Amino acid sequence: MEKIHDNDEMEIDLLEIFYALKKRALIIIAALIAGAVLAGAYTKMLVTPVYRATSTMLVLTKETTLASLADLQLGSQLTKDYSMLITSRTVLQAVIDELGVDTEYEDLREAVSINNPSDTRILELSVENSDPQLAQELVDTLADVSSEYIGDQMEVVPPKVIENAIVPEKPVSPSMTRNVVLGALAGLVLAAGVVVLMTLMDDSIKSEDDIERYLGLSTLASVPDRKDYISDKKDNQSRRRRKRRKRK
Repeated sequence: MEKIHDNDEMEIDLLEIFYALKKRALIIIAALIAGAVLAGAYTKMLVTPVYRATSTMLVLTKETTLASLADLQLGSQLTKDYSMLITSRTVLQAVIDELGVDTEYEDLREAVSINNPSDTRILELSVENSDPQLAQELVDTLADVSSEYIGDQMEVVPPKVIENAIVPEKPVSPSMTRNVVLGALAGLVLAAGVVVLMTLMDDSIKSEDDIERYLGLSTLASVPDRKDYISDKKDNQSRRRRKRRKRK
C-alpha cells in the first residue's frame, strides 16, 4: 500500500525510528561487537606491522662561536638544504648498495621522513620498515652516507651524527585500538542504518493513527486483534473468579 503524504514529501517520524532502534538494540549491540572483533582480527592477522627507527644529526657551520645568533640562523637555514640532499637519488642509492637490500630508491624515499624541531639545528632522520632491524640499519647508514655526501658537495662542515638509532620494539602502525574502535563504529552505523532504512520503507498500516496520518481518513471503528481479544477475555474471567472467591 502506498503512503500518501502532504506535498508529496516523506514525513519522518523520529519517535517511530527511536522505538525501532530501541526494539532492535540487541541486534545493534551485536553488530557493534562483531565489527570490533572483525577489525581486531584483520589488524592482527592480515596487516603487516611497520616499525620506525630514528637517528639524530646536528648541523654545524664553520663558525666556532656556536652561541652566535648569526651562526644559529645560518645553521637553521642549512637544515632545509640538507633535507633535500639526504633524500636525493645519489644518497639513497648509496645506502641501498651498501646494505645490499632489494628495493628501489623511490621506495626508500617514501619510507624516509626528516623532522627539524623549531628553532634548532637538529635533524631527525626516520625510516619505516616492516623489519625493525632493517629499519635501524637503514637510518644509521643513511645518516652516515648523507653526512659525508653533504660535506663533499657543499664544502661545509658535515652534519654530525649525535645519536644513532635503536631497534624499535613497538610498531608505529597499525594501531590496534584505533582499528577496533573504527570497526565497532562501522558495525554500529551499519546496523542502525539498516534498521532506519527498514523502518522508513515499511508502508504497512499498524494502527488507527497510521490510517489518519498516511491516508487522511478518520477511523470510524476498529476490529480488535484476536489474540488481544482472547487475552482480554481471559483477564476478565480471571477477575470474575477472584471477585467470587472474595464474596464467599
